[in-house]
Amino acid sequence: MSTAPAPSFTHVGGVRSGNFLRFWTGQTLAQFGARLAAVALPVLAVQLLAANEEDLGYLNAAQTAAFLLVGLPAGAWIDRWFKRRTMIAADVVRFVASFAVPLLWFTGHLHIWHLFVVGGVVGIASVFFDVSYQSFVPVLVPDEDIGPANARLETTSQIATMGGPALGGLALKVMSAPLLMLADAFGYLASVVFLTLTRDDEAGYRAALHDERAPHERSLVREIREGLAFVVQQPALRRIVTCTGLSNLFSTLAFTLMPLLVLRQIGLSPFLFGVVMTANSVGGAVGASITPWLQRRLSGGGVMRLGVAIAVVATVLYPVSGIVGGRPLAFACLLVADFSMAVGVLVYNITQVSLRQRLCPKHLLGRMNASIRFIVWGVMPISSLLAGWLGQHLGLMPTMWFAAVAGAVALVPLLGIERHLPSASAA
Repeated sequence: MSTAPAPSFTHVGGVRSGNFLRFWTGQTLAQFGARLAAVALPVLAVQLLAANEEDLGYLNAAQTAAFLLVGLPAGAWIDRWFKRRTMIAADVVRFVASFAVPLLWFTGHLHIWHLFVVGGVVGIASVFFDVSYQSFVPVLVPDEDIGPANARLETTSQIATMGGPALGGLALKVMSAPLLMLADAFGYLASVVFLTLTRDDEAGYRAALHDERAPHERSLVREIREGLAFVVQQPALRRIVTCTGLSNLFSTLAFTLMPLLVLRQIGLSPFLFGVVMTANSVGGAVGASITPWLQRRLSGGGVMRLGVAIAVVATVLYPVSGIVGGRPLAFACLLVADFSMAVGVLVYNITQVSLRQRLCPKHLLGRMNASIRFIVWGVMPISSLLAGWLGQHLGLMPTMWFAAVAGAVALVPLLGIERHLPSASAA
């Protein structure tokens, strides 16, 4: 019995090529700007606009609601579009929206609801960018370089952002938070420039799939259904999605209220808040760096369970920091918590993302990633609103403790996952 040859196309280069380096550099600069803004935005909301628990819930919900609103059709659309062009367009939108924050502030018109709108617009653009981004790596590099490419992207973005939060906190001593938001906008602009310089062979990749139907001849609803069906019917993906969704549900409860815990409950300065977030970046770099080593020694399921377990323990340290007494001890506790959280998240994410990319046929990558993001990110706006409500009615600390204890349930779906993993991933 003869079999048809596997679809093939010419990659522009691997992880050592100048082409990949340009893509890599653009994303690193964008991450750096985003990390500066990650300090500025909560300081702007809490200290300058007097946000409360419910306000932070609305803000975080606005930033993540897009995956519920457009997450599924975005995947089907992206499978019809060229991914690099989609990322460029998304970054242009994010640049304009982010630039609006300092513009409104300096003209005296910025209100908390403006942050909700900007967060929503950036969130929608991020849906298209992130799904395209994860679907673009297998187009840009050969299959054998997918894992190393993901590890390098994660490692260098973390290294580039190590000093970002602390620098952002330090900068807030001499400039306003709205001015620091400009770094976020120009990070997206840098991404546009480097993506424009990046070259790919996605046209050859599409031709290799031998799909002769024109985009308008394919049913959008059917394509969305195909993406969801693949995720639901693939046992390993089903368990990964359940684990990630539960983890995001409970961790978002804690992260939504973190600025109030750090800036009001404990009373740290914006600079020390930035230092805490720098510990997260350091932990992320360590987690990304050790993941290949762990993957050589543990099963794929073992690596993912280890990552989730580390993150669960780290989440418990957040409410602990609010009761230990004394700012120095609380600050140390937060440093350990953020460092450990990032280690666990990166170990888990690099492993599960690489596994997803290997398991999924290339023509379904956009829809697969969008379907998973719809589920695992879709719980986040719900969790954010719940965090605001619980924080307002039960109190900040009880909500933080609930999130920490309940998060351990995320480990359950990963028990016994090895029997559903392909041998290459489980080795």
